[in-house]
Amino acid sequence: MTSPPIAGLSRRALLRGAAVAAAATAGAPVLAACGRSATQTAPTQAGPLGLTFPGTFVFGAATSAYQIEGAAAEDGRGPSIWDTFSHTPNNVRNGDTGDVAADHYHRWTEDLDLVKSLGLGSYRFSISWSRVLPTGTGTVNRKGLDFYKRLIEGMRERGIAPVATMFHWDLPQALQDRGGWENRDCASWFADYAQVLYRELGDLVPTWLTLNEPKTVVQVGYQFGAHAPGRRDTRASLVVAHHLLLAHGLAVRAYRAAGGTGRIGPALNLAPAYPVDDSEPAREAALLADGVENRLYLDPILKGAYPADVVATWAPDEPVRAAIRPGDLAVIASPVDILAVQYYNPVFVTANGDRAQVKPTSEASWQQIYPEGLFDVLTRIKRDYGDLPITITENGIPVDDAPDAAGKVNDGPRVAFLRDHLAAAHRALQSGVRLESYHVWSLLDNFEWAEGYAQRWGITYVDFATQKRIPKASAEWYRTVATSRRL
Repeated sequence: MTSPPIAGLSRRALLRGAAVAAAATAGAPVLAACGRSATQTAPTQAGPLGLTFPGTFVFGAATSAYQIEGAAAEDGRGPSIWDTFSHTPNNVRNGDTGDVAADHYHRWTEDLDLVKSLGLGSYRFSISWSRVLPTGTGTVNRKGLDFYKRLIEGMRERGIAPVATMFHWDLPQALQDRGGWENRDCASWFADYAQVLYRELGDLVPTWLTLNEPKTVVQVGYQFGAHAPGRRDTRASLVVAHHLLLAHGLAVRAYRAAGGTGRIGPALNLAPAYPVDDSEPAREAALLADGVENRLYLDPILKGAYPADVVATWAPDEPVRAAIRPGDLAVIASPVDILAVQYYNPVFVTANGDRAQVKPTSEASWQQIYPEGLFDVLTRIKRDYGDLPITITENGIPVDDAPDAAGKVNDGPRVAFLRDHLAAAHRALQSGVRLESYHVWSLLDNFEWAEGYAQRWGITYVDFATQKRIPKASAEWYRTVATSRRL
């Protein structure tokens, strides 16, 4: 899951760079991400839309290890930064932890049967680094690795394509104790971990994703401090951003060296940035916000360079400048086979660089609901970065739902959200985007990071006291869409 979009730079830095961005893009559209202001919207349609997806299009669901697995101290798993963070008072709502979560570690066969029953062809999951390498490096934990082998083989037996994410925020605590992502060595440690996965699981996994949402690690983990490791240091966060991207590039190169026959790429959460009005200052500020939210990650991976307007906001003594060494960008830009896109919300930017609420929000106050933003993200990638294959690996909404007297869970707002976003995805397909698949977030209610169990994002209700699974109305609706290929 994603988290609140927080300015990747201070407001002062955002404003300082706006003039530079405007000069660098003279004659360009108002915003590389879209080209429309916040006042222009697409209407939400109700009911069946009569849209048909191609026979090759795959519908799936997504989860992540720490959010569902539980078994935090079983079978040799080492602690991650999320174990440490969630057990620290006042970090997570209600003092919740992922110690048990949805108990997927013990109930994985039931959960895979659920995926199959919904008619889904793909399951995007993540592998816990500290379950495979309890201290992040060194001796492999065979029990942990065997769990993922059984899980992946279980998918294949059910005709479900595995999409494996190697890092979904749960860095081994032992590596954090050695500096974590602020330490350049962490990129190499990640590449070593990736090589273990390729060697042991590579023949079973057709699609590998290196990093999940590096932007969220940078912004929420190192700037705002609301996620593990709970740092509030913008200067350090930019170094972390570079080391994360370097880790991605090293993992891609390791996959090629290992003779990987599948596909590999990153999973990026992208947020189109729109000016709140058509004034020049708002347009300039939105362009820089796009740099912070999107181009800071897209450009190094797909173009081999950091965006000049964002770099221009870095102070001369910014530590990230020294962190970027000769050859790093060539590594980061190692060719990928697929781009995983995660979309939850846009950002709307005022003339002075502030973020504004323009659209209705979900129960997550940071999430402004704007399906048209997904169309803008997908078509922007094709326009600005080339005709590469794309998979949507997260898209969803929290709904405060519970079983009624008949045991049914009616989450109508989620159905409307998914319908409208799938319609936007279909429109992008019709516009020539090479969109291959869509994964709803999430298969199960789970541990929602700093929100604990207070927000339910799943299409399946989980009674955390009994671990009973109840498919919600959205699951039944999604099954119909997936099996009929019609929206």
